Amino acid sequence: MSGRLLRLVCTAAVAAGTVLAPLPAAAVPEPPAPGERSVSELLTDLQRLYQEAEEATETYNATAEKLKEQRAEVRRLDGQLARARLSLHDSRGAAGRLARQQYQNSTDISPYVRLLLARDPQHALDQGHVIGQLARERAETVGRLTGSEKKADGLARKARAALDRQLTLSVRQKKDRDAVRKKLDDVEELLASLTEEQLGAVTELERTDVEAAQEELVTSGALGQGEGEPTRAADRAVRYAVQQLGKPYEWGAEGPEAYDCSGLTSQAWGHAGRPIPRTSQEQWAQLPRIPLSELRPGDLVVYFPKATHVAMYLGGGQVVQAPRTGEKVKVSPLASHPILGAVRPDKGQDRDAR
Repeated sequence: MSGRLLRLVCTAAVAAGTVLAPLPAAAVPEPPAPGERSVSELLTDLQRLYQEAEEATETYNATAEKLKEQRAEVRRLDGQLARARLSLHDSRGAAGRLARQQYQNSTDISPYVRLLLARDPQHALDQGHVIGQLARERAETVGRLTGSEKKADGLARKARAALDRQLTLSVRQKKDRDAVRKKLDDVEELLASLTEEQLGAVTELERTDVEAAQEELVTSGALGQGEGEPTRAADRAVRYAVQQLGKPYEWGAEGPEAYDCSGLTSQAWGHAGRPIPRTSQEQWAQLPRIPLSELRPGDLVVYFPKATHVAMYLGGGQVVQAPRTGEKVKVSPLASHPILGAVRPDKGQDRDAR
């Protein structure tokens, strides 16, 4: 981590009350009684429930994003339909006027007979030219009317279909929301069943596991030698993320009072002028991937096999993340969770955007 970013992180962490140093070791728990789950089993269960809750959260976020886009599509089609209906009204008005004129000027004498009976044949021919021009205009008016009717009908069908899709997404969003709440209830139920000693032991075991994973990652050489400097956009994204330290995690939240994991990363890069997808899965799927050996501040680190968690790299083997329900935005070791890979939102701007 560069000295400038390190000072920024430390200052913000102190202001937010974030603890960067390892937690003190807890007392060694007594061996579990027969039939009771061990500390490692409790931790495994708790981590599984947290991961399932975050997976459900990201599914909810994806549906919410699709619903937002679908609502915009419904508004767009409604606007087009309103304009098409106004054009249709004008076309029908013009067609009505032509019909009245034709009725008022109707005669049983053919144009050929009128030409033979005319005192001034040239004048009659000139009149015929005008009549022909009017006929062409009438044909064009009828054509516009027909086209307006077809366009209005087509837009009406599209608008109805778009509204149906919106309603379907609304129902799916409710199901996704209920799924998140169910997973969080499962987490709370497990936590409520633990004694204070068990909670302390689980916390300590999780801390030592993270320390071991971080040590293994650093000594493996996977992080390469040295780190590149961030672009101006990446620097702004890091600054925004660090300024959120101490704010609570809340599933589905995009700030400014609370965040979930991808809400934090998407808002940080959005404020840096580089909008990115809302969910961790889409960030992993759509953004350019980079090897861990090329990590630099501002890159996003994606976790778990299904890409259900994401954090922002700060440098020096540290990330800033919105971890999970009950916790706050904080600085953590890079290996806090099983790493899937990393992406760089501003890849391709390495030289000209610093």
